[in-house]
Amino acid sequence: MEIIKHLLDFIIHIDKHMALIIQDFGVWSYLFLFLIIFGETGLVVVPFLPGDSLLFAAGAFAATGSFNLGYLFFLLFVAAISGNMVNYTIGHTFGDKMFTPQSRIFKKAYLDRTHKFYEKYGGRTIILTRFMPILRTFAPFVAGVGRMGYGRFFSYNVIGGFLWVSSFIFAGYFFGNMPVVKHNFTLVIMAIIVISILPAVIEIWKHKHASKA
Repeated sequence: MEIIKHLLDFIIHIDKHMALIIQDFGVWSYLFLFLIIFGETGLVVVPFLPGDSLLFAAGAFAATGSFNLGYLFFLLFVAAISGNMVNYTIGHTFGDKMFTPQSRIFKKAYLDRTHKFYEKYGGRTIILTRFMPILRTFAPFVAGVGRMGYGRFFSYNVIGGFLWVSSFIFAGYFFGNMPVVKHNFTLVIMAIIVISILPAVIEIWKHKHASKA
């Protein structure tokens, strides 16, 4: 519970925490951001790491000169792509043996929800779920489980990674330091989180409603 509390505090007040990270670690802050994005997209055990909010905040700090925008975009784009490739490989190698009803980390419910996205959207799921927390962590894993062709997965992976990273980094870069956004940064981050999880919530609600019907 203590870890979750600290994680929520980090996400909600990500601007303050990132300022301290930049102050304490300087150029090594790039590595910190790289590892978080890589971890969220590449490791099924940490689907709760901040992705959207971190990219937006990083873009906002790039606008102040704390990060080089070109370096930032390139590194986090590489992190997003390589993370998904690792995730795909794990799914392809170990399959769904990792997901059991008894598991607290590898929840089969997440796997089932992602499967339903594949049934509806096919390979485009890799692109669409980039913008959906938790589901974006499991989408490449499910692609590996389902033996999606490597070349096809790689194409969707690059397109989705580019759209996701560029959307949030450049949104933060151009809008993050507007007075109204800067003075209400916590509310903006919470809005990003709510908007990000809304499509997944709607899909789950529709599925439960259809099941009852």
